[in-house]
Amino acid sequence: MRIDRLELEGFRNYGKEAADFDPRCNVICGENAQGKTNLLEALVYLSRGKSPRARTDREMIGFSEESARLQVRADSRGREFQVRADLFRGRRRKITVNQVPVKTNAALGDVYHTVLFQPEDLNLIREGAAARRRFLDTALCQLRPRYAAALAGYERAREQKTRILRDYDQRPDLLEALPEFNEQLIRLGAALIHYRHSFCLRLAEYAAVHHRECSGGREALELRYQTVSSVEDSGAAPEIVKEQLRRHMDSHKEAELSSRLCLSGPHKDDVSVSIDGRDAKQYASQGQTRTAALALKLAEREIYKNAAGEYPVLLLDDVLSELDPRRQEFVLNRIAGGQVFITCCEEDRLPSLLGGRVFHVEQGRIS
Repeated sequence: MRIDRLELEGFRNYGKEAADFDPRCNVICGENAQGKTNLLEALVYLSRGKSPRARTDREMIGFSEESARLQVRADSRGREFQVRADLFRGRRRKITVNQVPVKTNAALGDVYHTVLFQPEDLNLIREGAAARRRFLDTALCQLRPRYAAALAGYERAREQKTRILRDYDQRPDLLEALPEFNEQLIRLGAALIHYRHSFCLRLAEYAAVHHRECSGGREALELRYQTVSSVEDSGAAPEIVKEQLRRHMDSHKEAELSSRLCLSGPHKDDVSVSIDGRDAKQYASQGQTRTAALALKLAEREIYKNAAGEYPVLLLDDVLSELDPRRQEFVLNRIAGGQVFITCCEEDRLPSLLGGRVFHVEQGRIS
């Protein structure tokens, strides 16, 4: 997979800009707050239909603009794709693939994939469960369009159930709809668990190899998917998982009514990370947690490659400057074979190492 050309108009701090990229390495240089991360954000948005930074599409439109246009020409699995997104302040966005309207983010999963690595991802191990769930969801939504649809349906049902729990004292009749939303959460929740279980098995395999190599063979990384306590085997048949989810939900019925919160379901899932048998979140050093985070991201890239037959586009947003020389070298030795975008403040030796081009960004202008 590769991105050949990007065109931006009215996006963030960009006026009207375009750039043609190298199929190997593209180094994006510039001072802070000039637009380097904005450029990567555009590439991610066109692959996922969702920004890794903005909560709403309006946030990505330039301050003095009423609309924005983002467009890439990409090659994936031997086919050429034109992906375009038009964002508006006063109405719904419009996304097309080869001029055909796309209604859901999941449909973009069949175009090209991106793996984004940001400095904050280096704290992935130390953060709470929500960060690791977000990591799983972001990866799986690109990899499996059906997962994206199930996740969207689950979140809608959970939102409706939460509203019922919040308002039922004022409107007791709302409780009549609760069983229907519970069944939706059970059905869709079982689907989420199925996909997360399979993904975590492969993630654990690849991440363990990367972590062992980066640590010089001295440390062993282990990952374990954690879901609802009543689910004894997250890899069991869907019907079995559904019944176990139903039992867990029934046991929490009174607690949910009392707390007015949706307490039961895979929206509380986590991935436990241990190094040499000890909980990484609690006991790992800063260097160990960074190595583990690197291993997770590189493992995600390998999973995409095995599923699609080619590497996804890798986006490294000022990550190398946060790493010591040994970890920098480890990353650089493992990103060959696919297209890479690397942002940095100063032009350095990366193109000579990996082959590619250097772009300079200043005040939203690309040269």
